[in-house]
Amino acid sequence: MSVLSLLNHLLNFALPALALAMLLVLASHALWRQRAREGGWLRPMVLHFVVGCAVLSGGLVLLGRDGRMLTYAALVLACATSQWLWLRPWRA
Repeated sequence: MSVLSLLNHLLNFALPALALAMLLVLASHALWRQRAREGGWLRPMVLHFVVGCAVLSGGLVLLGRDGRMLTYAALVLACATSQWLWLRPWRA
């Protein structure tokens, strides 16, 4: 496998986590303006991306294949939980 092919596979592996992280941050800034602006854009996006990549890696190890629907469901739940924890709704 060439270096470009390996890079292509790694980028395609991490793309769902990156897209979900970007959408979560964008939605939080649109819906919860004041609370989301306190955290900025970059830190929550990196947090959600790291959580998402960890879940995708765990799904690959546990299930033996990339792209299983169970892994994507776990990705959504984990990123939604990290978004909830990031916004700290209990501190209204």
